[in-house]
Amino acid sequence: MCKLTSKLGILAVLASFSTTAQAIENQYTPYLALNYNYTSVTAKGLHPHHNSLSAVLGSTYNRFFSTEVFYQFADKDTLGHNAVRNTRFDAFGLDALAYLPLGCEGHIAPLATAGIGNYTFRNKLINDHHKKDHGWGYRFGGGLQYNINNNWATRAIVRYIHTDDIKYHDHLTEYTVGIRYTF
Repeated sequence: MCKLTSKLGILAVLASFSTTAQAIENQYTPYLALNYNYTSVTAKGLHPHHNSLSAVLGSTYNRFFSTEVFYQFADKDTLGHNAVRNTRFDAFGLDALAYLPLGCEGHIAPLATAGIGNYTFRNKLINDHHKKDHGWGYRFGGGLQYNINNNWATRAIVRYIHTDDIKYHDHLTEYTVGIRYTF
C-alpha cells in the first residue's frame, strides 16, 4: 500500500508540473516602443539633468517575460561649471523585463528590469575642447505597465544605472514613460 501511495504522489507532482508548463506557453511577438526619459547624473562635481528619447525593439516570450534592445539619445545640459560648459550622452544596450499581470485580464502589470548598456558622455569644456567618456552601465529598475489592448501598452519605469570604467560619471537615475506597440 505504501508503494502505491508513493507512486500516486509522484505522478500527482509530475502532473502538476506538466500543467504549469502548459499554462505558460511561449509566444514570440515583436514590439516597438518609444520612451521619454528624464535622467539625473551624478558626476564628479557636476549634477547634470538630461531629457532624452529612446527607441526600443523588443520581443515578448510570454505574459511574464520579454527582452529588448534600445538606443537612447540625450539633449545637452548647460552646466556653467568652471571647467565644463555642457554635456550630453547617448547609450545602447539590452534589457530583460519580468512582468506580473494582475487581475483576470492582466491589464495592469508591475515589472522588474535588469540590463546592460554602453554609455558615451560628450563634454564640451570652457576652452572649447571636447572630451569623450564612455563605458558600461548596469541597469536595474522597476515600474508599471498598463496593457490597453493586445497591441498597445503604456509604461512607467524608474531605473538605477551604475556605470563602470567611466571616469567622471558615477551613476544615473532615470525616470521613463513610454508607449509600446506589439505586432
